[in-house]
Amino acid sequence: MKNLLLLTLVITLACTACTKTPKQAYMFSYFKNNGQDGLHLAYSYDGYHFKALNDDKSVLTPTVADDKLMRDPCIIEGPDKKFHMVWTVSWNDLGIGYASSDDLITWSEQQFVPVMADEPTARNCWAPEIIYDADNDQYMIYWATTIPGRFDEGESQGDGGYNHRMYYTTTKDFTNFSPTNLLYDEGFNVIDAVIKKINGVYLMFLKDETRNPAKKHIRIAKSKSLYGGYKLASEPISPDWVEGPTVEDVDGAWIVYYDEYTRHHMGAIRSTDQKTWETINDSISFPEGTRHGTIFKVDDAVLTNLINHFK
Repeated sequence: MKNLLLLTLVITLACTACTKTPKQAYMFSYFKNNGQDGLHLAYSYDGYHFKALNDDKSVLTPTVADDKLMRDPCIIEGPDKKFHMVWTVSWNDLGIGYASSDDLITWSEQQFVPVMADEPTARNCWAPEIIYDADNDQYMIYWATTIPGRFDEGESQGDGGYNHRMYYTTTKDFTNFSPTNLLYDEGFNVIDAVIKKINGVYLMFLKDETRNPAKKHIRIAKSKSLYGGYKLASEPISPDWVEGPTVEDVDGAWIVYYDEYTRHHMGAIRSTDQKTWETINDSISFPEGTRHGTIFKVDDAVLTNLINHFK
C-alpha cells in the first residue's frame, strides 16, 4: 500500500510539472541612433534590468523602403506562436514594415505595407503598434500620421507643421488588410500610442505631441471598444519631453517605460491601479544608447535559445 501511495504521489507531481505554465522572461525590442542598423533586442528576468543580446549589435538589418530604417520596432507573440513585428521604415513614407519569426532569430522576408496609400498627401507613418483582438481573431495595427489640412485643431501646435492623429488597419494573415480608418482624435497632435486591455477596458497610453505650449508627455485615454471611442481619462502621468511608451505588467503592477529623449536615457513609472503613478527611474537599467521600442513576454525557453544563439 505504501509503495502504491508513493507511486501515485510521484505520478501526480510529474503531471503537475508537465502542465505547469512555462516560466516567462521579458524582452525589449528597440533601435539605436536613427534606426539605420536595424533591430536590437535586450532581455530581463525581473522586468527592471535589461541586458543587450548580441553585444548590443543589430540582430536584423532593414531592407524595405527607400530609407531602409527600422525605428520603433513593436513585437508581439500571436496565438499562432509566431512573433509579429511592425516598425517605422522612414521619416516620410506612406507605409510601414512587417516581418515575422518563430524564434526571434530567423525572420521572414520583410514586407512594406502601404497603409496610407489612399491618402497621397499624407506625410508619414510613425511608430506602428500591433495588438491581437481575440474576439474577432484578427490583428489591429495602428500608427500616427499627419495629413495636411485634415484637422484644424492642433495645426499650429506641432513641430514642422506635423499634426498627427492615430489610424488603424486590421488583418488576419498579414497579406490582406482592411481599409485604413481613423482611430483617435481629441483635437490635439498625438503620436506613439500603445493600447492595453486591462480589467475589460482598453487603455491607450499616448504622447501629447503639442509643442506650443510644450507638453510632450504621456496621458491615458479609455474606451470599451478597441476600434474607437477613446476619451482622455487622465492628466499627464509622465514628465514632459518623453516619448515611445511601452507598457507591461510586472509582479502585479503596470509599468510604463518611455524614452526620455532630450535627457538621453530611459525612464519608467509604475502603478497598481492605473491612477496613481510613481517614478522608478532609479530601479531600471537599459543598454546605453537605447531608443524606444516594445517590452513583451516570452517563455524562458525562447530566451535561453536566444542567449545560446548570440553567445
